[in-house]
Amino acid sequence: MEIIKNIPLFTIVLSLFSGVLCFMLKGKAAKRYTVCYEGVLIILVSLVLYYTLRTRSSFTYVMGEFPAPWGNEIRAGVLEALIALAFLIIMFSSVIGGYRFILTDMDESKVNLYYTLVNLMTAALMALVWTNDIFTGYVFLEILTLTSCGILIVREIGRTTLAAVRYMILNLLGSGLFLLGVVLLYDLTGHLLMVPMQQTITELARDPKIVPVLTMAIGIITIGLCIKSGLFPFHFWMPDTYGWASPTSAAILSSLVSKAYIFLLIKIYYRVVGSWVMQAMPIRDILFVLGIGGIIIGSVQAMHANNLNRMVAFSSAAQVGYIFMGLGLGGHYGYTAAIFHILAHAVTKSMLFLTTPRLAAVSDESLLFSNLQGSGLRDRHAGIFFTVGALSMIGIPVFAGFSSKIQFGIAAISTHSDWRMIIVMLALAVSSMLNALYFIRFIIRIYTQKDENDRTVPMGRKSVPSYLVSMGLLTAGNLMLGLFSGVIVNLIRQGLGMFG
Repeated sequence: MEIIKNIPLFTIVLSLFSGVLCFMLKGKAAKRYTVCYEGVLIILVSLVLYYTLRTRSSFTYVMGEFPAPWGNEIRAGVLEALIALAFLIIMFSSVIGGYRFILTDMDESKVNLYYTLVNLMTAALMALVWTNDIFTGYVFLEILTLTSCGILIVREIGRTTLAAVRYMILNLLGSGLFLLGVVLLYDLTGHLLMVPMQQTITELARDPKIVPVLTMAIGIITIGLCIKSGLFPFHFWMPDTYGWASPTSAAILSSLVSKAYIFLLIKIYYRVVGSWVMQAMPIRDILFVLGIGGIIIGSVQAMHANNLNRMVAFSSAAQVGYIFMGLGLGGHYGYTAAIFHILAHAVTKSMLFLTTPRLAAVSDESLLFSNLQGSGLRDRHAGIFFTVGALSMIGIPVFAGFSSKIQFGIAAISTHSDWRMIIVMLALAVSSMLNALYFIRFIIRIYTQKDENDRTVPMGRKSVPSYLVSMGLLTAGNLMLGLFSGVIVNLIRQGLGMFG
């Protein structure tokens, strides 16, 4: 076996080992080690992406001596490698971009524990991307939930404790529903590996008496992951969770954790259930309706927020609605649009959450709109990077958000359903208008002088190189998705072709 086929498993094992190692290191050493090893993982996963593109095929790594359908497998194709690479780059950027606020938000003696949690979270993210076993997905789903609560609660103020408790309760509810659905599928099929499970489900779906049971099992799994990812109406935990978390934690939770849950759901739809069986289930229509609801309600709530972090958090709820709208549209184009938006939202939202505390730092540590006036003039770098992220959220051409909305429009047209197409086009238009209202209003505010002394002056603490590198990577990713969307879309479609 070529050594490159060992890399997916190695990314998981190395991340687990790194979590243990950082527990024994001091804070600064743990940070340096985490940055270095995340960089190594980026290089290794890039090699996997290159290999799958060159061979035009996926590969499976069988763990232990038991082959399918009894053993455990890791599977890598173009889509898995692309998602893993994007997740690692965003994790790397979030870690180096938010380091200053990690030091201010927690006791110095606990910084190494934070990086321990980050590395364990990276292991869980990689496992959810690579695994070909649905129960292994559940195991790392729980690890991701626990580490998410850990990085949320490290900011030792009362509101983060309350937010962490609420987040854990809802996520454990989602995990319990997911496990119940897995048990039902195992009882029906006798398999836990995704491909053998799909073969059995395809045969069972020919019996009309079994279809309702299959629908119930997949529906329970869907509800569980919808709760965990924050789809409307399960999005009410987002403002406190993202709003009171440390900036690095908010960037990771919004950009990576919720997207990993959705990617696992896509794997289940595509690789466990099968596309033609999913088309026959009413789940797709329900997701479409809830996705549209999330887009509109999330945007309206963001428009009425008076706190910057809450506005960005409610915006996240709307963006999750876009992804589920794509899943509701179904088909090759619908899934392509949903996956493209996972990437677009991930690079953009992490940029926004890493920028908002810098605007607050030059505004008496306040996130209230009234106090943030002129903050873009007081911290030019933060103002520029926030503007880039905001324009992407609105859907201005050359940015990722614009290309993403184009993909949803193409997916709506491809359904050959007039009412779906009309609803999607109206939702895209209304949400873009609402996004423009609250983001442009805020951009104008941060570039409006508060008084005569409020001019373009450097902030008290200058932008450190690591922050500029972080924002540079995220901005480059945003522009790449916007200007070279055709390349990314082709990669996603090629990956979906290997996915089944």
